[in-house]
Amino acid sequence: MASPLTKNIVAERTALIVVDLMPRIVEQDMGPHKGADVVARASRLVTAFRQAGGTVVLVRVDRPNVAEQPPGSGFVPEMEPQPGDIAVVKHTVGAFYGTGLADRLRERGVSTVVMTGLATTMGVESTARAASDHGFEVIFAADAMSGMTAAEHEHALTVVLPRFGEVITTGEVLDRLG
Repeated sequence: MASPLTKNIVAERTALIVVDLMPRIVEQDMGPHKGADVVARASRLVTAFRQAGGTVVLVRVDRPNVAEQPPGSGFVPEMEPQPGDIAVVKHTVGAFYGTGLADRLRERGVSTVVMTGLATTMGVESTARAASDHGFEVIFAADAMSGMTAAEHEHALTVVLPRFGEVITTGEVLDRLG
């Protein structure tokens, strides 16, 4: 049997969760990966997951109790939901609370999630923690996410996130996607 660090990612049982790739967040000056680079890597993953028959989950946040959302609150053009995708509008940091996401993933037979998006220690980490709590295996595409600072991002990748799942690169996800 393959080690957890080298096993294939079975598309039909895996969801790619893309967190908060919205213009107003992507345009912020984050580190170590710029928003445009995160979008480009996430876009490669979205394309590959769709082609392989995996589930794509596109998540954005609406600020609660606000009559009108700020400009740039939709998805960046590369992340516009397509037929078959799951679009989630969250009102908290993570994408599971109050959205029915766990049930929607289970209905599709999903047992593993691959995490991408912004910011590493906010929406991505909160969503991943909840995914783990719901019993999903978690994989992090380390270079398809970024923190508010390089130090924060690196700490998450080396200390926090490995406690919840496997941390690999976009290239490794693509190589293992079957």
